[in-house]
Amino acid sequence: MEVLTIKQYEKTGILSLKDLTLPNDEQLKKGVAIIECVQEIPCDPCVAVCPVNAISMKDINDIPKIDFNKCTGCKRCVGICPGLAIFVIKIRDDNALVTLPYEFLPIPKVGDNITALDRAGKPRGNAKIVKVNRSNKTTVVTIEIEKDLAMEVRSILLD
Repeated sequence: MEVLTIKQYEKTGILSLKDLTLPNDEQLKKGVAIIECVQEIPCDPCVAVCPVNAISMKDINDIPKIDFNKCTGCKRCVGICPGLAIFVIKIRDDNALVTLPYEFLPIPKVGDNITALDRAGKPRGNAKIVKVNRSNKTTVVTIEIEKDLAMEVRSILLD
């Protein structure tokens, strides 16, 4: 008889870092995508859009895997993911750039000061909008935050 293990995020709806495959410090310095997709559903636009084949899946229902050594941090996967589950992180000195999907109105503007939110929607600190890309259905926003918050911040609240 198979015993099903219920993971913490299945109870709370909130992922933790231990649920994810994470890059090393050197990979974070160059900038890489972090895939926070945990559901085995038929979906693969991230695989199709990756120009360097850094994202792969065994089949259409598999969870996407990323090769951090191949990933160039181009951000194409962020706006194409229908589950809003891909982020690009780049560490720079004491700060980090976090690129995330954003599907709310109003659309933020470069230079806006915003509140950075964690996976649970709790405020984690102040951030600044450094780039906004509206070329896909999903707006992709890059924020600058403190380096220590890079792996925690996954959304924003306009001030």
